[in-house]
Amino acid sequence: MSIDWFRDLVISIAGVLVIIVLLFIAMLTFLLYRRAKVILDSVKTTSQNIAGISNYVTNEVAKPLIQVVAFIQGVRQGVNAISSLFSKKKGGKDE
Repeated sequence: MSIDWFRDLVISIAGVLVIIVLLFIAMLTFLLYRRAKVILDSVKTTSQNIAGISNYVTNEVAKPLIQVVAFIQGVRQGVNAISSLFSKKKGGKDE
């Protein structure tokens, strides 16, 4: 047995080990991808649910509340405008 034979043996063993390690890494990557895909699908579903809830709250609570507040402010400004027309001015003759 010469040194050439040992060199070829080491190269062959290293090649087989590299192939085994690469297959193991590929398998781990695939399993991690499958697990992450399930988690991402769950997050996507949850975010869609939250978007639906916020849309419902906006349409059913916020918009009517804004309309009521705007109406109340309009009535208050109207009452203030009318009361300012009929109120006495304070001060002397110059004012």
